[in-house]
Amino acid sequence: MDELIKKVNDFRDERDWRQFHNEKDLAISISLEASELLELFQWSSSNETIQKKQAGLEDELADVLIYSIMLASDLKVDIEEIINNKLKKNEIKYPVKKSKGNKSKYTDL
Repeated sequence: MDELIKKVNDFRDERDWRQFHNEKDLAISISLEASELLELFQWSSSNETIQKKQAGLEDELADVLIYSIMLASDLKVDIEEIINNKLKKNEIKYPVKKSKGNKSKYTDL
């Protein structure tokens, strides 16, 4: 993971783009790229989109992840640590016994 973070940040820094990538704008960029990912599914079934637009899905997902990596790096948070912490919280919210096969929000379990 550290090598990937370095590669993403080096790409940005070689182009002197860090000046444009403050936390607010990175968060906005994540949302915009996620919307572009979502747009690929508009008016199509999931299967149809996956079959016909795989390259676009990969590109947009990569954009979301790249901006997320840059934001995490700028905030000086450990990506693996925050994901593990969130999974622990979700394990409490969504115990297997109550949530397995159930799409309900934790407040409705």
